[in-house]
Amino acid sequence: MSDHMKRLAAPRTWPLKRKASVFIAKQTAGAHSIEESMAAVTVLRDMMCICDTAREAKRIIGNRELFVDGKPVKNPKMPVGFMDVISVPKMDLAFRMLLTDKGKLTLVPVDKDEAAWELCRIEDKTVVKGGKFQLNLSGGRNVVLDKNDYKCGDSLKIAFDGQKVLDHYPMAENAVVFIKEGSQAGSIKTVKAVEVVKGPAANTVVFTDGTETVARNCFVIGGSTPVIKLPEVSE
Repeated sequence: MSDHMKRLAAPRTWPLKRKASVFIAKQTAGAHSIEESMAAVTVLRDMMCICDTAREAKRIIGNRELFVDGKPVKNPKMPVGFMDVISVPKMDLAFRMLLTDKGKLTLVPVDKDEAAWELCRIEDKTVVKGGKFQLNLSGGRNVVLDKNDYKCGDSLKIAFDGQKVLDHYPMAENAVVFIKEGSQAGSIKTVKAVEVVKGPAANTVVFTDGTETVARNCFVIGGSTPVIKLPEVSE
C-alpha cells in the first residue's frame, strides 16, 4: 500500500485546496477510515493553521506538543478522525473533529471541560475472562465493565482520565444523532423510531422529519439535545 497520496485523489471529505501542491500526507492504518480522518501533520498545518510547513508540524509533534484524545501524538501520519479531540496545551487550543453540513471534515473549538472527554459509539461487545464485558468502541477504544448495561449503537461519554463512563446515550426515540456517512452526512436529526430488520440487512433509523438511513450511519450525540458543540451551518 502506498504511503503517499496526490491531492486530486484525496477523499472528498478532506477540506483541502486540490491544486495547492501535488502530494498530501496519507495517514497510516488506524482506528478511522481514510474518508473520516486525516494525518496529524496535515491537521496541524492545513486545518489548525498553527504552522506553515510539514517540517514545522513534524517538529511540533516530535516535541510531544500535539495531543489527540488526551495522549501525545508520536507519529506525524497518525489518523485523526471523527469525534477525536485535538489539543495543543501550550497554546491553550482544543478542537473536536466533526463534519460540516456539506460532509467535509472540520474542527470545532471546545472549552477545557469538553476537551476532557469523548463520545464513543458501541460497535461490538464480547465476554472476557471473569464474566466481564468488553465494549469495542469507535475510535479504537475498548472498555471493560462488570455489567452488560449498554447496547450496540448506543453512545458513551468517556473521560480520557481513567476511561471512566460519564454518561450513556441510547439509540432510541427522541435521541439526537449525527449522520456521519451517506447522502445526509453532517446532518443533525432526531430519532422517531428504530426499525429492527431480521436477517443480514441493516437496521433502519427513521427521523422526525420523515427521512431515514441505516443505523450504521448514525452517531448518538445526546438524549434530547446535543451534548457536544456543533459546527456552524453554512448558508
